[in-house]
Amino acid sequence: MTVRGLIIRLIGSLAVVAVVGGCGDRKGVSASRGVPLETFTAEQIYKRAEYDLENGDPDDAAELFGEIERLYPYSEWAKRALIMQAFAYHQDHDFENSRASAQRYIDFYPADEDAAYAQYLLALSYYDQIDEVGRDQGLTYQALQALREVIENYPDSEYARSAILKFDLAFDHLAAKEMEIGRFYLRREHHTAAINRFRVVVEEFQTTSHTAEALHRLVEAYLSLGLQDEAQTAGAILAYNFQSTVWYQDTYKLLVERGLTAQAKGDSWLRQVHRQMIKGQWL
Repeated sequence: MTVRGLIIRLIGSLAVVAVVGGCGDRKGVSASRGVPLETFTAEQIYKRAEYDLENGDPDDAAELFGEIERLYPYSEWAKRALIMQAFAYHQDHDFENSRASAQRYIDFYPADEDAAYAQYLLALSYYDQIDEVGRDQGLTYQALQALREVIENYPDSEYARSAILKFDLAFDHLAAKEMEIGRFYLRREHHTAAINRFRVVVEEFQTTSHTAEALHRLVEAYLSLGLQDEAQTAGAILAYNFQSTVWYQDTYKLLVERGLTAQAKGDSWLRQVHRQMIKGQWL
C-alpha cells in the first residue's frame, strides 16, 4: 500500500485502539497499568499511532511509530511506521526529526515505491521553513537541492509535479531576496552594489517574475552613474522581452527624458546578454 493509502486509512480498528490506548500514561506512549508496550503486536501499536495522528496528536503518533521500529525492526510494519513517523513529525512541525526519519527510509528502502514520498517529505522539511524574504535564505537553497532530487530521481512519481511547482516558487523567492537587497542599495545611492544584485537576477534568475524590474532598476542605476550605453542596453532587453509591463513604461520615460532610446550599445555584460537573447539563446 502506498503512503497515500496509509494516510487515507488512518483510523484502524477501534477495538485495538481501545486496548493499546490503555498502555500509556502519556496517551499510550509509555507503559503503565502494568501493561508494557512490548506485549502488543506491531499492528496494534501502528493502529494506535494512526489513531493519535488522526486525532491531533502527531507528536505521540511519531513516538509510537518509532517504537515499532525499535520493537519490530525487521517487520513490514516497521517499514510502514518509518515513513509514517516522518509524516507525523512533519505534521508536528518537527522538521529536523521528519527529515531524519525520511532520510532513514531512503537509506534503508531506496527502491521502495514510497522512497519518492520520503524524498518529497525531506524536501518539504526545508521548503515549509522558508520564511519571509528579509531573512537568511540558506533553507531556500537546501529546499531547492532536495526538490531537485525529487524531480531528477523520481520524475514519474506523483510528487514530481508538485516538486517542480515548489522549486519554481523557491527559485523566485531567492530572486526576490536579491531584489530586496538591490533596492536597499539603490535607495542609499550605492549604485555599484545595487547593480551587482540586479545583475544576479538577470543572469541567474531570468526565468522568475523579477527580471523585468531588475532590468528597470539597472537602467535607473546606470543612468545615475552616467553610463548611458549600459542603461540603453538594459532598456533594449526590457523592450524586447517585457514591452507590455509597467517596468518598460517607466524605463521608456526615463530614457526619453534624457534624449535616449532603448537600443543595445557598447560592449558590457548586458550587450552579451542582448546578443544571446536575439539569437534565441538565454544565459
